[in-house]
Amino acid sequence: QLASGTGNLVTIPSVTGTAMVSGNMPAFSAYQNSNQSYSSGVSTLINFQAENWDTASCFNNTGSTVGSIPAYAFLPNVAGYYQVNLLVRANNTNNESQAAIYKNGSAWCNGSCINIASGTNAGSTASSIVYLNGTTDYIQGYVYNGSAGTGSGNNQSTQFSAIMVRGA
Repeated sequence: QLASGTGNLVTIPSVTGTAMVSGNMPAFSAYQNSNQSYSSGVSTLINFQAENWDTASCFNNTGSTVGSIPAYAFLPNVAGYYQVNLLVRANNTNNESQAAIYKNGSAWCNGSCINIASGTNAGSTASSIVYLNGTTDYIQGYVYNGSAGTGSGNNQSTQFSAIMVRGA
């Protein structure tokens, strides 16, 4: 039991393994702050250049590898299960757009596939719980466009985030 002031007690149950405290639960939220061109018929790594927050400095918001973190990737320093969310807003011409979460350079989870009418904007989302080992596993956000298009670069339209939900 921990005392906080007078008469306030917190009881911590006995645990086997890792006891989680807010100081060791990496989380980040990033967004695309400028438009990005998406190629036709291929998956494109999304450039998340800006961060809302990064609690453990585990997200790389640059186009090159920093330390051991690949471009625009989240490589947490604590092993565990992470809730990952991706929102992509695209504008293209009469074709589909699909968000995808990649783990270690390969597709992990494909999101909703949407058809976009010519000259309009639409969003695709992907969400998954992903195990990351805390040393080498990383995640990135990708988008597949059926025809060439442009990603919308603002905080409300194209977002990427993850938070640890349970230790390993």
